[in-house]
Amino acid sequence: MTVVSLRDLGRDDVALAGGKGANLGELVRAGFPVPDGFVVTTAASGDSPSSITEAYERLGGGPVAVRSSATAEDLPGATFAGQQETYLNVVGAQEVVAAVERCRASLWTERAVAYRARLGIRDDEVGIAVVVQVMVPAEFAGVLFTADPLTGARDRTVIDATAGLGEAVVSGTVTPDHYVVVRRHVRSRSGNLLPDKVIRELARLGRRVERHFGAPQDIEWAVVAGRISLVQARPMTALPPPPVKLSAMRRRLASILVEYLPVRPYPMDMSTWVPYGPAGLMAEVIGHFGLHGAFTDYLPEKDGVVTAFVPPSPRPTWAVLRAPWRIASLARRFDPAHWTDDPRFIDFLSGVRAAESVEIGKLDWSELLKMPHRALELVKPITGLRISYFPRTGLSFARLLLALKLMGKGRLFGDLLAGAHTRTTDANLELERLASLPPSEVDLAPFLAEYGHRETSTLILVSPPTWSDQPEMVTDLIRMLASQPPHTADVSGAAMRQISKHKFLVRWAKAAQAGVAFREDSHFHFTRPLPLLRRSLLEMGRRLGIGEDIFHLRLEEVEALPDPAAPQDPAICPANARILRARILRDLIRARKAKRAELDGVPLIDPALVFGAPPADGSALVAGTPASRGKATGPVRIVLAANEFSRLKAGDILVCPYTNPSWTPLFQRAAAVVVDTGGVGSHAAIVAREYGIPAIMGTACGTTVLTDGQMVVADGDTGRVVPA
Repeated sequence: MTVVSLRDLGRDDVALAGGKGANLGELVRAGFPVPDGFVVTTAASGDSPSSITEAYERLGGGPVAVRSSATAEDLPGATFAGQQETYLNVVGAQEVVAAVERCRASLWTERAVAYRARLGIRDDEVGIAVVVQVMVPAEFAGVLFTADPLTGARDRTVIDATAGLGEAVVSGTVTPDHYVVVRRHVRSRSGNLLPDKVIRELARLGRRVERHFGAPQDIEWAVVAGRISLVQARPMTALPPPPVKLSAMRRRLASILVEYLPVRPYPMDMSTWVPYGPAGLMAEVIGHFGLHGAFTDYLPEKDGVVTAFVPPSPRPTWAVLRAPWRIASLARRFDPAHWTDDPRFIDFLSGVRAAESVEIGKLDWSELLKMPHRALELVKPITGLRISYFPRTGLSFARLLLALKLMGKGRLFGDLLAGAHTRTTDANLELERLASLPPSEVDLAPFLAEYGHRETSTLILVSPPTWSDQPEMVTDLIRMLASQPPHTADVSGAAMRQISKHKFLVRWAKAAQAGVAFREDSHFHFTRPLPLLRRSLLEMGRRLGIGEDIFHLRLEEVEALPDPAAPQDPAICPANARILRARILRDLIRARKAKRAELDGVPLIDPALVFGAPPADGSALVAGTPASRGKATGPVRIVLAANEFSRLKAGDILVCPYTNPSWTPLFQRAAAVVVDTGGVGSHAAIVAREYGIPAIMGTACGTTVLTDGQMVVADGDTGRVVPA
């Protein structure tokens, strides 16, 4: 079958008609206004000119549009937009045949081959069909989106229009008129090319197409003599998650969680460390005191890929009525200053050490599959410890803050907390010591043995590397510290001296510092099983021959696979079945990789929803929450990830998307820190106060609005960044 009418095709015919042809056929079958046409299928050969000529003549022999339709295009994660050729206003049988051949040949252009390589699609896995349609002599044409491509709002239809053919809009060679329709009402417009009646009809048709395909659509359209024709429809790609309305509680919870989501979780994250690691741990802690739903259903997935961060909405249960008694009882019994003496913690350390001694590479497949569960089980004792010791921690914070405010010294609260000595402090001091040594005497092994389990980007995911996985990051930190002695200001000591006459305040400050140390150090320790989990998963990936692509699979999907090293019994698993299973596994990984690639650059949530919109009065470049006092003037240095740490120079204003303990050595160099996420209780704020540098948290857009080298003043008192 070399030539097929559009009316005989549907969405399931991608292999025969390509993505464009299958979707157009589906629209025709559903009764949408689509110009008549046919598809030269993927089965067509070089001797098909007569079939093409006959089909063209049945269309009337007039002008037609000839468009490529690859079998992998218009699919989630792989639109192939603009990768193959399109020819408009083609007239004459020979010209149509020639245009079809050029479209088919465009499958092998350099750009098309490179695009497939980026998506991991082999050349022998893609075919090409060609769509030939009656040319619409458009008076107006353009593109319609059934959701807002910038905000993700699903209640909006966005229309771009121009006079004549819509190809100019698609190619970007003209600036089109722009219309936004909200619930059948034209909300905004730039230009008056289209009458409201046509705009509303386009929006109505778009909604029908969206309902038919079950997903937001990118639709090309044309209008002639008041009649609308649809000439293409495909799923919208790189669509931001729909905006959500946040209550004060959800916004507060989101401001904490979003700092731990600097990267999109993988399926393996979602089936291991996300539900059972620190986030799952905190859900149990909060649930113990009567709040449920704090860490559930907040990372929805589609096609095996997390699409959004939806701030959870905690709900109280009857158990919340008992929470005050529970808090008071636990606060009396468990002092954070002595939490490392707790038998549960001692048993936890013993279990971690035993697991760390396992030679993962020597385990057989069945034993290797048990290691992720062993790592996740190790985390559980930390849950009980946090339930026990958080009550006095929270009460000590509240007691100190209230006393300071009553005495008119509330501004000292953050400075006093910054005096807590933590394992993060120990790590930073050890880095300083290593930086003071001659390079030939620096031995990273003891440092990594003690601190190598620390996360490089986030503690709630297993997919990012740890310090041990990325020792070059530690080397860069040491080199950076060696080139410029660290500057520190004893702000906590100064604050302590201001309250030294009030002995009870000093005791309360030290109790609050013990609470800070407990919070930070329990964080330090509950990531101890992380390398064990990560190493076992990577070993599975190595044995399966997929390496780090293992993170694109869920743990249960891996557990369902047979031992890759076991001999295959032909009676049980014939060779072709094994090949088929490998191909299914490869296709699954590739599809998820393509979907992630599609969403590159799309945030899990609009930061402005969490931290507020950027300042509109023009007096500040960006603004956020003041988290450490003081002002600093210097050049902006944008650092997006751990592998860019070495870019920071002494005196720079560090501007970053998030922070965690791995970033804190940079604060010894920065004049101030400006962070897209986080609040006054985040690691960045605490360490900034410790080093006495201004900190501004939750700016939402600092890394996108500010530019490298830009001279600014970071005001930690007001939370504003202004031009210098």
